[in-house]
Amino acid sequence: MLTSQTPPVPKDKRADHYHLPAYRMNLMRFGYLVMGVGLVIVRWPDLLKASSLPPMEGVVVSMLVAMSLLAFLGLWRPIAMLPILLFEVAWKLIWLGTVAVPHLLADDMDAHTERLLGGILLVALIVAITPWDYVWKRYVTAPGDRWRRGP
Repeated sequence: MLTSQTPPVPKDKRADHYHLPAYRMNLMRFGYLVMGVGLVIVRWPDLLKASSLPPMEGVVVSMLVAMSLLAFLGLWRPIAMLPILLFEVAWKLIWLGTVAVPHLLADDMDAHTERLLGGILLVALIVAITPWDYVWKRYVTAPGDRWRRGP
């Protein structure tokens, strides 16, 4: 008899068979807490005046306030919110490589960019607490999701 259900994937072949110890999840929680509180302090006040900001700066404020809310959700579900840590690392490394490093090499960094650099270098904390072995197993080597409904 044919059914429209796909056969179950054996337990040892699923991406979720790899578990993180409690101390690593607590390190992630610490990272989420630092992200969330830092953004509350730095970006939430800007939200009150968002209508008077240039449009792109308003977009940045809105995105970072939303990110802080998701970071707080990471306190409860650290593994499920792991993409937030990956996004944080990705955008900061891209900014460092495309903005900060060229200015540093040209020796023409202004005071505003230098202040930004100081805060963005805190990405080292997120890099340190991200479980890269889990990221590799879960997002790189695990089988991808199906594109279509099974037969």
